[in-house]
Amino acid sequence: MTDLPFSNDRQRLWIPALGGFYDRFAQPFAWTAFRVAIGGMLVVEGWPKIMAPLAQVGFVENLGFYPGWVWSPFLAALQFFGGFMIAIGLLTRPLALANMVMLAITLWFHFAFPYGHALLTDAGIEALKAGGDFFTPDGVKRLADGGTKFLEQVQTKAELASLFWTGGAGLLAAFGGGYWSIDRLVLKKEF
Repeated sequence: MTDLPFSNDRQRLWIPALGGFYDRFAQPFAWTAFRVAIGGMLVVEGWPKIMAPLAQVGFVENLGFYPGWVWSPFLAALQFFGGFMIAIGLLTRPLALANMVMLAITLWFHFAFPYGHALLTDAGIEALKAGGDFFTPDGVKRLADGGTKFLEQVQTKAELASLFWTGGAGLLAAFGGGYWSIDRLVLKKEF
């Protein structure tokens, strides 16, 4: 096996005999699992957008991408179909780069426009305190502060997930689909 993204100098390994295992199985398997996870996440997140390709028109125009009726379906296709192609390792670098840019903009958006400090208005907090069937007991506990703690958790999760997926797409754009990708196994070429 040649041309691995990372090489294992056997002289630097604690157990030199494991070098072949790392080169022939561990690294290709781990890189494939990573590529499938990144691509698969894009497919899962892109599915609702493919089902309603014009649903994001206002959102993308608010970010400065005009006309939204072009960008919204383009980004849906990039995320869904590009994610599938990344997962199987086809045209990995250009699609990962394009998705990385999209995900970096998403990351910027989460930092620039946080969810806010409260989920409930004053009237909502009064309704919560009044009881009734509108809120479950668990819902009352989560929203007792007006939803501040809940929204902080959602905000942190959105930021961390966007950071991870942006970095993951960036690694795939830099290093390609890996040894067990269609790019290498079938096409014998990579960008």
